[in-house]
Amino acid sequence: MRDATPERLRYTAPQQALHWVTAALVLAVLPLAWVAESLAREAPSKGTLFVLHKSVGLTILAVVVVRIVWRMIHPAPPHPRTPPALTLLGRANHVLLYAIFLIMPVSGYLLSALAGRDTPYFWIFTVPGLDKNEALQPVFKQIHLVGQWAVYALVILHVLATAWHVAIRRDGLHERMLPAQDPPA
Repeated sequence: MRDATPERLRYTAPQQALHWVTAALVLAVLPLAWVAESLAREAPSKGTLFVLHKSVGLTILAVVVVRIVWRMIHPAPPHPRTPPALTLLGRANHVLLYAIFLIMPVSGYLLSALAGRDTPYFWIFTVPGLDKNEALQPVFKQIHLVGQWAVYALVILHVLATAWHVAIRRDGLHERMLPAQDPPA
């Protein structure tokens, strides 16, 4: 196990950056889907919003894969003031967040691809669709819909746990995901 020096009590700078990039992308992907779904089928911007939604979703997939690989190389820093049961709950939430952030883009891609549609990525390139499969498409539609609610629940739980650590426990756990601050002079 690595030394628990103050800098080792924080996530690495790349882990911090990837965490906040993931948060920003999740905050973008959800409203893009909500607005696109609310528009009339013939609305001119509907297709554009779905291209953005799918592109952001694929970006989340790539970022989360990088996060998982980085995390395997650089484990989470210890936090000596967190009881083991809370540590276990936090780890479970993180594993579920990683899982849902992999499942959602894959199920979204398959939902579209099994309708026979290609998936443009920010108009830069296109991920090819698959042969149309009307039997499998509803399965991935259901997975994507249930996954949406899992995202809401897990993200809310993550934010509430952070708020609890900040406001009630005041144990500094959240500081592990923030850049180190120079002490005041």
